[in-house]
Formats: sequence, C-alpha cells, structure tokens
Amino acid sequence: MVRSESEAHAKLKRLALTWAREQGFVIAAPEVRVPRSGYRADAAAIGRGVAAKTALFECKQARADLLKDAHDDAAVRAELTALIQRRMELEALLATHRPDLRRGEALWPEYDAWDFSGLEHQAYRDLLTRLAAVQGRVIAGTKFSKLLRYRSADFLYLVVEDDIYAEAEIPAGWGLLVRVGEELVLRRRPAALEADAAQRRALLEAIALRATRAAQA
Repeated sequence: MVRSESEAHAKLKRLALTWAREQGFVIAAPEVRVPRSGYRADAAAIGRGVAAKTALFECKQARADLLKDAHDDAAVRAELTALIQRRMELEALLATHRPDLRRGEALWPEYDAWDFSGLEHQAYRDLLTRLAAVQGRVIAGTKFSKLLRYRSADFLYLVVEDDIYAEAEIPAGWGLLVRVGEELVLRRRPAALEADAAQRRALLEAIALRATRAAQA
C-alpha cells in the first residue's frame, strides 16, 4: 500500500488486478506511470502476444475523489466564458469610476488601456483568482478525458464502490467496474480505443519496470 492510501482504495486496486488477470490481461502491476501522459494509473495491465491489448484502471472509493477527477469539460469551459465576460463588464465599470487608472498611452481616451494591477477591490481580486483557477483546469484538462483522448490504453476502466456514483458522472468512454462483495462486476463496457503499437509497448515496459521495483523493495 502506498503511503497515506486507505485500505478501501488498496482493496479496489487488488480487485482490479485480479479482474484484469481473469480477463486475460495477465501482465499487470499497480501504480504504473502512463507513458506520454504525465499521469499514474492505479493499475495497468496487458495481455500476451504481439497485438496484446492494454488496460488502465482508476480506483475511487469516495464520491469526492470521483467528482474531483471527473468534472465536466464542457461545464468548465462554459464557466470560463462566463468569468471572462464578467471580468470585461467589471473592468468597464471600474474604468468609469476610476479614470485615474488610465495609462495615458493612447491619444484618444477610448483607445487607452487601464492598469488594474494595483487596484484594491475585493470582488475584482476574487474574480481574477477564480478565473485563473478555471483557466488552469481548461488547460490541464481532466485525467479521465486526457487518458481517453491520448488513447493511453486500449481500454479504460473506472473501479468504484457501489454507492458513490451517478450514471451521468461516469466519464465518457470509460468502462465501469463496481465492487460487489469481494469481486468486481462490469456495469458498463469501455470504448475500444485501439492504442497504437508504440503506446502498447511503452506501457508494457512501464508495467515491467514497476513490477521489478516492487519485487526489489
């Protein structure tokens, strides 16, 4: 178990590895760095053979963890658009009441720029803070959406406890494995992503490296 990991999360990982092997993904390891993604999967697995398929597993034992990683991209982009519009409106209002903030760099006032950097206005500061946070989320994307978009494996699976999710919250393209007692039940099949050969080979190497390090620990 990794440091600070809960027993519930560790159990989901063990069940994911068992399920993967039962499905023919016989080469598997937990906590694998996913090539070309910058992320670490809770578990990764691959089958045998030249064209063996690969699978990644993300385990969530609490609803808060699931929602943190699965926020909707479209909703985030809509929020970003609204925040930018709000900033423009607020800056126009501030410019009307604070002509002293003009930079004086343009011949005509309507073309001049405004310097709000030193403005002590709590609502404006709060808006900028929120805008920066949402912009960061849009740029970074989500772990679920990026692994899907990059085709990081042939199949992607979300592994969860039975009572923490709503169907609409399961990320698009991901399969759903739900713990029922001491086994996992497939509730939704994943999209077949057809990862390229180079990605499969790199993932196999990452799995082997992680397994080797674990054996030496």
